Amino acid sequence: MSDKIAYARHGDIAVLTIQNPPVNALSQAVRHGLMERMDQAESEAGVRAVLIVGEGRAFIAGADITEFGKPPMEPSLPDVINRIEASPLLVVASMHGVSLGGGLEVALGAHYRIAVPSARIGLPEVHLGLIPGAGGTQRLPRVAGIEAALEIMTTGRHVGAKEAAAMGVIDVIQDGDQTENGIAYTQKLLDDGMPRRPVSEMPVPAAIDWDAAFNAILAKGRGQISPAHCVRAVQASVEKPFLEGLAAERQIFIDLMGTDQRQGMIHAFFSERAVGNLPELKGVTPRALDHIGVIGGGTMGAGIATAALLSSIRVTLLEMTADAGEAAHGRIAGNLSGALKRGKISADQHDAILNKALSVSTDYASLSDADLVIEAVFEDMDVKKQVFTKLDAVCKKGAILASNTSYLDINEIASVTSRPADVIGLHFFSPAHVMKLLEVVVADKTAIDVVATGFDLGKKLKKISVRAGVCDGFIGNRILATYRTAADQLIMAGASPYDIDAALEDFGFAMGPFAVADLAGLDIGWAVRKRKRAEAGIEGVSTYADKMCEAGNFGQKTGKGYYDYAAGPKARVPNPDVMPLIEADRAAASAGGKTFTSDEIVRYYMAAMVNESAKVVGEGIARRPLDVDMTLLFGYGFPRYRGGPLKWADIVGLDGLLADIKSYASDDADFWAPAPLLEQLVADGKKFETLNT
Repeated sequence: MSDKIAYARHGDIAVLTIQNPPVNALSQAVRHGLMERMDQAESEAGVRAVLIVGEGRAFIAGADITEFGKPPMEPSLPDVINRIEASPLLVVASMHGVSLGGGLEVALGAHYRIAVPSARIGLPEVHLGLIPGAGGTQRLPRVAGIEAALEIMTTGRHVGAKEAAAMGVIDVIQDGDQTENGIAYTQKLLDDGMPRRPVSEMPVPAAIDWDAAFNAILAKGRGQISPAHCVRAVQASVEKPFLEGLAAERQIFIDLMGTDQRQGMIHAFFSERAVGNLPELKGVTPRALDHIGVIGGGTMGAGIATAALLSSIRVTLLEMTADAGEAAHGRIAGNLSGALKRGKISADQHDAILNKALSVSTDYASLSDADLVIEAVFEDMDVKKQVFTKLDAVCKKGAILASNTSYLDINEIASVTSRPADVIGLHFFSPAHVMKLLEVVVADKTAIDVVATGFDLGKKLKKISVRAGVCDGFIGNRILATYRTAADQLIMAGASPYDIDAALEDFGFAMGPFAVADLAGLDIGWAVRKRKRAEAGIEGVSTYADKMCEAGNFGQKTGKGYYDYAAGPKARVPNPDVMPLIEADRAAASAGGKTFTSDEIVRYYMAAMVNESAKVVGEGIARRPLDVDMTLLFGYGFPRYRGGPLKWADIVGLDGLLADIKSYASDDADFWAPAPLLEQLVADGKKFETLNT
């Protein structure tokens, strides 16, 4: 008998306890054990009901994802669930923790369901590029209705017990131990003479406009196909007999298993969990993080402070004047108000944060007992050095001094302090209390426990933390600068900003690079260009992008940039002043005249992104290809279903990309110099994924 499923008798009830820590994933051993234990229960005299319960912190968190892509191992999960549902005994599922994916599908195979108040359910398969494949699309609509079922499946969100009960998914909510609850509930069902109640025999919901629902969800997914295919599977639940509906669901599941999108999303799933696990940090104890200082209360500083406060960390925010401090306090209060409205914090927590956990000061001495101080001041090296000189003088021994710089050299910043081992880069993305990416930038002399503390902070703030080395722009902004230059090259060759944005939005980006530039503020790029020209001793240069800024057009915040936002930020239309400026630059350079298809635009843009990403990995700025992929996914809007630029490159083929890069080099040999790592991988017949281990 299986050691993954414990068997016990409580009178007329056989209790099947799933024991597969940490979250009772539905491995082959668990599936086999459930079949064996159901057989045992049905064979024993006196057993009238079966209770299925999970040990540990979850009922069942889902399928064993490590089995995906491998040859099928019997019994299949659909067969197990059908076996449970077909039992002549009364079957009850007692749920606690999470019941996700196959876990919820197992519960739906039971005849009744009880849950503790903190339980959560969900069908998150769309996050893996799939649909529920073990009856979820057939059974859930029968208990919750089509609209609710589709919303759960296509978003993949977790649903609390109270909401699930209102939908009809959970029959009873009862506080207490899941096993004791389940036994008591099952006994009551037996005492009351309640019949078996297979979900597959419940009435089929009324049909909806399937094509309209499919098209609406497909459009919302910006190219991701699995959510829309949930519609087709649910459609089968309504239009076909149950077993035929199950077969249709399974075929859609199998078809999606063979797609590039499934590869990309599985890669993203595992990489998201691996990115913060660095071998060198194993066994390293982080420093304390009870009190954080933040210097600068603008959008970024206020966002960093908000993220810390929402994670129960005390914050002292430093501004230069009382008025600026008051404005910063207002920004943080606004952020917290949003968290209150979304139910992230209670009214009491909101008030306690503002009145006790947050303090605003204009005196550096107020940071003297801070465990870590993050500066978020103007992106200028001289300004940063002034701040760090003052921090070095006032902060306690062992305090970590961090810069939120997007581009500047952390080694140079650290050089003005007497404690370079305590200096690190913590590059947040705006708005910092919303965006999940945190680049932990490790300078030459940064102590290992300071690195560990950076990752510990990221974990506390619920960020995806990526280790980055020091270079201009670190991982993300360095790669961004390169593919943004590729976009500029396309413009000079003949493409318009609007053609490029449209092509990349069709590829899956939420916004194209020029719409993103408008959102971020064109003055940011302008400042970087001026800094780099000054460093190179270049004078008198003013491109079309500079002229836009010189005219005061910085994007959304001024109402005009590449687009005109007179009708609102979402109603963008091309700014008619832009193309004449571009045409003037083309004429001066004797350039332009080429036309590009959407596919050609994407290939050119992505080739630049992949080539620079390979250089970043090859130089050790990013340790692994997955570090680049997670940076672009969580900080730069790269479509998750493509896995990241280097996973995308593996899928489309490195040899073809290298050939394209070499062909583009005829126009600009320096910019398009192939990355040595890319050339080596092609020569060896390998992929980027081989470097992730």
